[in-house]
Amino acid sequence: MSQTKVEAPFVEKVHHFKNLIQNGGMQIWQRGTSATTIPDGVVSTVDRWVMSEGTDGSATSEYDLLSDADRATTGHSYALELNCTGADTSIAAGDRSYIYHSIEAQNCQHLKWGSSAAENLCLSFWVKSNLTGNFSVSMRQEDNTTYYLPLSYTINSANTWEQKVIQISPTAGSTSLITSSNGVINNDNGRGLMIFFGLVWGSNYTGSYSGTPTWTSTADHADSDITFTNFYSSTSNNLYITGVQLEVGNQATEFEHVPHHVELQRCQRYYQQIPHTAATTWQAYPLWGVNANVMSTRLQLPVVMRAAPTGAFVGTRNTDFKAYYNGGYQTLTAESVADTTDDAVRFDMNSSGAFAANAAGGLYINTTDGRITLTAEI
Repeated sequence: MSQTKVEAPFVEKVHHFKNLIQNGGMQIWQRGTSATTIPDGVVSTVDRWVMSEGTDGSATSEYDLLSDADRATTGHSYALELNCTGADTSIAAGDRSYIYHSIEAQNCQHLKWGSSAAENLCLSFWVKSNLTGNFSVSMRQEDNTTYYLPLSYTINSANTWEQKVIQISPTAGSTSLITSSNGVINNDNGRGLMIFFGLVWGSNYTGSYSGTPTWTSTADHADSDITFTNFYSSTSNNLYITGVQLEVGNQATEFEHVPHHVELQRCQRYYQQIPHTAATTWQAYPLWGVNANVMSTRLQLPVVMRAAPTGAFVGTRNTDFKAYYNGGYQTLTAESVADTTDDAVRFDMNSSGAFAANAAGGLYINTTDGRITLTAEI
C-alpha cells in the first residue's frame, strides 16, 4: 500500500490584541446611539471616542448601522456618523474640532518608545464622506516631553467607503525625539498615545512641514503646507468612520474583530452605568440605614475601572430613582456617589429624617431615563 506524505499547513503567527485602539469597530455605545450635539472634550456617543467642537459651527455624532453592501466592503457592521449642523466658513486661528482616542500608557510598553529599538506603527481605518480632499490625522505622545506628529489622508471619491493606511515612524522627519529618553511612555494608567481625527484646525494648531510628517514638540496637529477640507463648510457635510486599527509594523493587517462582550468589558474599564442596560421595569439595590437622614449601599463593580471613577445620578430625583423604606417610597433630598475605588462604589441617599439607623431599604430605578454613571476616562 502506497503512502502519501501530507505536509502540515502553515499557520501564521497570531498576535492577540494587536490593535491598540479599543472599540475601533464602533461596537459599543453605552451612553446612547441617537444624534447628539458634539460637546467640547467629552465622550458623547460611541465609547472611548472623545468629541470636541470649538468653532462657530456645530455638529452631531451618532450611531450608523451599515447596510449589507457596506458590511461587505468594510467588514464592519457599525460606524460613527458625524454631521455638520451649523456651518462655519471662516475658521479663526483658535478654532478646532476633532475626535480623538486615548491609549492607556501601560498598553504601549511593547512599542519600546524612548529607545533606539522603538517600533514603527501602522494606522488603518475606513472612511466615507460627501466631501473629497485632504483631511488631517495626528498623533500625540503624552508622557515626559509631549510630542506631536501631523499626518494626513485624502478622500478621493464622494460617498464611497475607502480604506486609508498611514505608516507612523518613531523617527518621522529624520527626528530622534521619540527614540531619545524623552520619548519614553510611562508604565502607568495615564495617557500614553492619542490619535486625533481632525474636522478642522485653526492656524494656532498648525505648522509648516512641507508635506513631510515630522515629530515636533510644538502643539501642531496639521501641516499648514497642505490644504485641508473644512468639514464645517456646509450643513450638508457628513463623515463616517469605522475599522480603526493601530498596530506594530509597516503594513496594515486584517482588522482584529474582538467578541462583543470582550469589547464591552474593555470599554467598561473607562465608563459603566448602573443598571448596565436601561429597562422598562424597575430595578432595586439594597440600602442600609446609616441614620435618620442617610441610607447607603456599596456595590462591587463587574469590571475593575482604570481609576476610582467619578459617579453621578442621571434622571429626576423621586421620579426616575426613589428610596423605599418602611412600606413606601420616602422623599429624597439629595443623592451622591461616594467613597469610590477602582472596583467598588458607595451610594448615599439623603432624606429629612425619613430613615432609621440599621434599617433595611432599597434604591429603586424606575424608568429607562434613570441610571448611575461611573466615569474613569483618560
